[in-house]
Amino acid sequence: MEELLRSLRIALAVALAGCAHAPPAISGEPPVAPAPGKAWKAPHGTIPPEPASNPDFSALPPDLASRSDALTLADAVDVALLHNPQTALSWSQARTAAFEYGSARGVYFPTIDATASVGRSQSVTQTGYVERTQFSPHVSLSYLLLDFAGRSGTIGAARENVIAVDLNYNALLQNVVLQVESAYFAYTSARALSAAQLQTVTEEQENLQAAQVRHRDGVATVADVLQAQTLLAQAQLDLETDSGTVKTTHGNLAAAMGLRADADFEIATPSDSLQIGNASESVDTLIVSALANRPDMAAARVSILQSQQEVRVARSQEFPALTLGANLGRNYSNLPLFAGNNFAITLGITVPIFNGFTYQYNVAAAKSRVDESAASASLLRTQVSNQVVTSYVALRTASARVRSADVLLASAQQSEQVARGRYRAGVGTILDLLTAQSALASARAQQAQTRWTWATALAQLSHDVGVLGPRGETPIPLTHDSTSGPE
Repeated sequence: MEELLRSLRIALAVALAGCAHAPPAISGEPPVAPAPGKAWKAPHGTIPPEPASNPDFSALPPDLASRSDALTLADAVDVALLHNPQTALSWSQARTAAFEYGSARGVYFPTIDATASVGRSQSVTQTGYVERTQFSPHVSLSYLLLDFAGRSGTIGAARENVIAVDLNYNALLQNVVLQVESAYFAYTSARALSAAQLQTVTEEQENLQAAQVRHRDGVATVADVLQAQTLLAQAQLDLETDSGTVKTTHGNLAAAMGLRADADFEIATPSDSLQIGNASESVDTLIVSALANRPDMAAARVSILQSQQEVRVARSQEFPALTLGANLGRNYSNLPLFAGNNFAITLGITVPIFNGFTYQYNVAAAKSRVDESAASASLLRTQVSNQVVTSYVALRTASARVRSADVLLASAQQSEQVARGRYRAGVGTILDLLTAQSALASARAQQAQTRWTWATALAQLSHDVGVLGPRGETPIPLTHDSTSGPE
C-alpha cells in the first residue's frame, strides 16, 4: 500500500511539474502554434464576429440618397467628414484628451473618502470568553497645500495636450478633404479619358469601314484594311483598360468618403471650363502663410509648451510637499468601553533627501523632451516649406501643361482633318491618316487629364498652405492665364 501511495505521489508531482512549464490553454486549445511556420488555429468562439454593416457607412446619408447619381464635390467632402473612420478616430482622441484635462484639474480639490468596517471577535479572559461586535464608519480628508508648481504644471501640460490634439484633429480634417478632392479629380479624369478613348474607337471604326470600301472599289490594298483593323483593336484594348481605371477610381473615391468601395453613387458631370492660372502670391509669401496657418505646425509649437510644463512637474519633485489631513469616525460596539468618537487633524511635510538621483534624471529627461519638441517643430517647419515649394511648382507645371495640351489638341485636330481629306480624295495614304489620328487620340487624352491634374495640384497647394476649406474650397489667389473649355 505504501508503495502504491509513493507511486501516486511521484506521478502527481510529475504532472504538476509539467503543468507548471506548459502555457495555459485557451478554451481548451493550445495558446500558440504547434511549431514555427505553422498557423495557429483560434479556438471557436474566441474571436468576436464581424458586426453587421452599418447602413450609415455603406450607403449615402438620407439627404443625399435622392440625388445619389449627381453628387458634387462639396457633397463628397461632407460625406467624408461625417463617415471617414479617420475623422471619428481623431475626434475620439480629442475627447479623450479633454477628459484627461478635466481629470488633471481635480488635483486642486481635496480628496474625501468614506470607509466602514464591521467585525465580530471573541477573546479569552480570566473570567471566561468576551464577545465583541463592532461597527466603525470613518470619513477622511486629504489636501495638498503646497507642492511648488507640481499641480499647476500637471494641469498646464494636460491643457496644452488638449490644444495640440485638437489642432492635429483640424489637420486631419484637411487631410481627409484633400484625399476626397484627389480621389474626386482622379475619378473625373478617368471618366474623361475613357470618353476620349471611346471617341477614338468610333473614329477607328469609321477608318476601318472606309478602308474596306476603298478596298472593294480597288483603290486601296488589303494592307490598308489590316492596318485599320490593328489600330481599332488597339483602341478597343485601351478603352477596356480605361474602363477598368474608371471603376477603380470610383472605389477609391468611395473609400475616401468613408463608404464601402462598392457603394452605389455617381458624381455630377463637372464643367471642365476651368479658370487655369498660377498662384498670384510668391512662394515665399505662401511659405510664411503655411507656417502661420497650418494646424499641424501650430500643434508642434504647442507641444513645446506642453514639454515645458512637464519640466515644472519634474522640478517640483525635488522640493518639499505640504499636506493637510483630517479624519472623523465613530465606533459602535456592544461593549461601551470600545464605543465612542475619534478624530484627528494632521499637517504633514514631505522633504525629499535622497532618491538615487531619480528626480535629477527626471528633470534632465523633461528638459531633453523640450529639446525634442523644438527639434520636431523645426523638422516639420522644413518639411512644410518643402511641401509648399513642391506643390507651388506642381501647380505652375500643371497650368503650363493645360495650355500646351490645348495647343496640341488644336494642332492635332487640324492635322487629322487634313489627313482625312487627303485620304478621301485619294492623294493620301492610310498610314498618314492613322498616324494623324493616333496623335489626335494622344492629344485628347492629355487634354482630358491635364485640367483635373491642375485642379488636384491646386487642392494640394491649398492643403500645404493650410487654407483648404471644409467643403473643398481652394482659396489660393490665382493669376488667370487662360480660360479653356472643351473643344
